[in-house]
Amino acid sequence: MTPPAAYIAFLITACLLDFQRALALLVITCVVLGFLAYDLLKRLLGSRLRRCVKFQVHSRLSLWLKRTEPGFVAFQWLGDQIQVFLSYTVAGSSFVFGETLVKDVFAFQVLPIIVFFSCVMSVLYYLGLMQWVILKIAWLMQVTMGTSATETLSVAGNIFVSQTEAPLLIRPYLADMTLSEVHVVMTGGYATIAGSLLGAYISFGIDAASLIAASVMAAPCALALSKLVYPEVEESKFRSEEGVKLTYGDAQNLVEAASAGAAISVKIVANIAANLIAFLAVLEFINAALSWLGDMVDIQGLSFQLICSYILRPVAFLMGVAWEDCPVVAELLGIKLFLNEFVAYQELSQYKQRRLAGAEEWLGDKKQWISVRAEILTTYALCGFSNFSSIGIMLGGLTSLVPHRRSDFSQIVLRALITGAFVSLANACVAGILYMPRGLEVNCVSLLNQTFTSSNFEVYQCCGQVFQNTSLEFGPEALDNCCRFYNRTICT
Repeated sequence: MTPPAAYIAFLITACLLDFQRALALLVITCVVLGFLAYDLLKRLLGSRLRRCVKFQVHSRLSLWLKRTEPGFVAFQWLGDQIQVFLSYTVAGSSFVFGETLVKDVFAFQVLPIIVFFSCVMSVLYYLGLMQWVILKIAWLMQVTMGTSATETLSVAGNIFVSQTEAPLLIRPYLADMTLSEVHVVMTGGYATIAGSLLGAYISFGIDAASLIAASVMAAPCALALSKLVYPEVEESKFRSEEGVKLTYGDAQNLVEAASAGAAISVKIVANIAANLIAFLAVLEFINAALSWLGDMVDIQGLSFQLICSYILRPVAFLMGVAWEDCPVVAELLGIKLFLNEFVAYQELSQYKQRRLAGAEEWLGDKKQWISVRAEILTTYALCGFSNFSSIGIMLGGLTSLVPHRRSDFSQIVLRALITGAFVSLANACVAGILYMPRGLEVNCVSLLNQTFTSSNFEVYQCCGQVFQNTSLEFGPEALDNCCRFYNRTICT
């Protein structure tokens, strides 16, 4: 049997066995076939385009991260260590603001983490460690994917720094880069998140291992999709790393590097705080206006989130999310695309907190939380700066470095934004294919036959079994315990 026939047989079998899980693989297959068909059509018409299908590196990396025990354990361990590392922020923020504010107020709880992380990154840059890591990652992607040195360095840098900081790594070469290479630089910026914000999202309660994996997976996927959307038709001047060097910053010593990193973060923190105030206020105004318009035509509860939950529901379903979770996931995708990912992750964390607290899944006709699988896929889909408010940030950052290429940047920035959004969605599709539920099985009989004072997700799941199964296996004490937290007909 030939490889294509074997793959088709595998795809059909996977769809028959578990269509929900195989749906994302089917979507990716159709996308790749679409690009191949388009390429064939262009060849027949006489156009010469270089085809660069680079999903192999991305898929193998994803397979190692999500399906192998060493990959899962490694990233789980790394996520736990980062959480411990970020917890040291409390010492500084508690001293400055007091323990009460740090525990209860969002700004004093999350934003100081960005200051701490920025300080550490600045020290690592001064020591040359970050440059060494970025160069090694860039070399690995370049030799396996055949991309140029400058574009690969920028994308590798995006794993650790933001969309405006990564181009600084290749600042001397931006003037001579081809449009395809510039498109890669932009796509890499839109498809990833900064390391400092990674710490903030982890502090929300978002799964650390999934965030780190999504950020790492986004780099090769951004290179691959960018070259598919904007193929290289010019001759690059930077095919090899010879002559391409990274700067070490302006700090003269370690103390100055730490101080500069902390000072730089103040602008980032102020920008985040200002954007949160502005975007949440605008969102509340839009929802009030939509609610008023909806009441005029007898549509109750019309809001921006509700509109997104309908428009983007097919996108969430094609990612591999269960249909009952699609409205919530689509709502979060809309918030990320039209506002920013910071607000979207904050909303996702609230859904996760309600699930972990053992809240009822439905409150009236509104879903209170989504499944663990949907949470993981949404974490991947939201991981990136691809929102419309980032267009100005990207253009402002690049044009300040190379003013005479403003028209070139303006020409491709929207295409790069859309490509970056699709990188995040593609990562979510891959995560949906490879996701395997992990965790210890809970013994519901022993859990519910003991006295407990608060509910959680395990209690909620076990109580669901009790309400559906009234056998003597659980006993009357289990039913009494469940009825203290959940109101069901069987409790009356």
